[in-house]
Amino acid sequence: MTNWPTATASELTWIDAPTMAEIDRVTIEDAGIVLMQMMENAGRSLATVVRAEFTTNRALVLAGSGGNGGGGLVAARHLINAGVDVTVALTGTIDHLKHIPTHQFKAAAWMGTTFSPAGEIKWDTFDVIIDAMVGYSLAGPLRDNALEFATQANAKRTPVVSLDVPSGLSSAADGDNGAVVNADATVTLCLPKEGLRGRPEVGRLFLADISVPDAVVRSVTGASG
Repeated sequence: MTNWPTATASELTWIDAPTMAEIDRVTIEDAGIVLMQMMENAGRSLATVVRAEFTTNRALVLAGSGGNGGGGLVAARHLINAGVDVTVALTGTIDHLKHIPTHQFKAAAWMGTTFSPAGEIKWDTFDVIIDAMVGYSLAGPLRDNALEFATQANAKRTPVVSLDVPSGLSSAADGDNGAVVNADATVTLCLPKEGLRGRPEVGRLFLADISVPDAVVRSVTGASG
């Protein structure tokens, strides 16, 4: 395993979903660092952790329709560049993807990503499962394919790496609303979310720099990132 820089929980600034949303807003509107840039950094960081921490010849990416799914699709591209055989399963249809995740979908498809319909996933054929279904903006319990994917991932012995938060886990400190992905590792973005603290579903917690300026973090939280 890689010797990553480490920090204790007390050394970090923990935030909730509204605070992260404000950090995103200020970064985009005031600093001029657009969502596409942050998503690229998130997905690249996710792929880096997956390759460094797990044997990764075949990876399954479970991708939602929003920014979290877009980050998973970016990770798929970077894993393909590293020689990994990548399959992506979307929680919804292509038409449900938001604008920037649609861009990431097209790029991943062009690079040769395999896309598997929800009911045809060969769960036991992968070295690692990447959970990029729902991020810090979770509202309500997992439903439909997202719930089925979480249930299947939890039933397997395949390592799971979640992006930002394990899908189904609330980013607030008040717990979750139902099924939660049990991750072996979580790559959280910018700052750790309150709901991750002390939760066994998180596994090893990694913190990824997605290019949010420290000045933005200070202006929103009053603390250094």
